[in-house]
Amino acid sequence: MHLNRLFFASFALATLLLGGCSKQEAAAPASTSKREVTVQAVAAESKGFTVGALMSANVVYVFFDPQCPHCGHLWQASTSLHKKAKFVWIPVAWINGSSLTQGAALMTAANPAALMTEHETSLLAGQGGIAASASVASEVEQSIKANTKLLNSLGAESVPFIVVKNAVTGQTVTKAGALTTTALAELIGIDPS
Repeated sequence: MHLNRLFFASFALATLLLGGCSKQEAAAPASTSKREVTVQAVAAESKGFTVGALMSANVVYVFFDPQCPHCGHLWQASTSLHKKAKFVWIPVAWINGSSLTQGAALMTAANPAALMTEHETSLLAGQGGIAASASVASEVEQSIKANTKLLNSLGAESVPFIVVKNAVTGQTVTKAGALTTTALAELIGIDPS
């Protein structure tokens, strides 16, 4: 009996860590027709904040909801790859009202990497993330709403949602859900060490 509980607990933890926050969980609006996912479209139509190797040819686009713990796990997994790839974190508002305000705070931060680390540490500790002003500039609010609409149009069912051109194959690949550092590096097509 104890072995069964241990197996179930391990399975549940693995599912939580490698999962994603779905639109159903977040009560997001249903997506309209799905369109082709391209790195060019995501680059042209989204707004977020950039961290990592700013001059890298390896650009990783990550749609995330600031209230999603799976996104927090992906943030943690990505930090050791910041020297090898450029990451553009694109906030969306799927989960609750804090998603928009925290996303706005992260997008407009003087040091978004430091604030994101602080936010995700707080969120994963069950403390809800950073405190954010309820007053959001109209253009920032519109950007986050446009990001959310773009994500829905891509047919994504959960966040985090990654869009990247694999450095080895040259193919655009997508992945929903959190990944380990090694799996993320493989998706990008870079060496994780």
